[in-house]
Amino acid sequence: MNMENLTQAFEQAQQDVKTLTSRPSNDDLLSLYALFKQATAGNAPAKGPSPFNFSAFAKHQAWSQLADSEADNCMQQYIDKVAQLLGR
Repeated sequence: MNMENLTQAFEQAQQDVKTLTSRPSNDDLLSLYALFKQATAGNAPAKGPSPFNFSAFAKHQAWSQLADSEADNCMQQYIDKVAQLLGR
């Protein structure tokens, strides 16, 4: 898939995920968040939030695990994860 088609599919997946009829698991939500952030913003900041801010800390940890991953790979994984959640 070329980059233009990948970007369009990624944008469509962002819309499609909003149509889920049931809430994904926390692990799936963290995965989607991390893939989206790595694809759109690159590596997570080195200094993350306080561990006492559980939600923000978990998000930062998930994002940090994708350090140095290529944006196009993260876009494709995001698309695949949304398709899986939608049962496609």
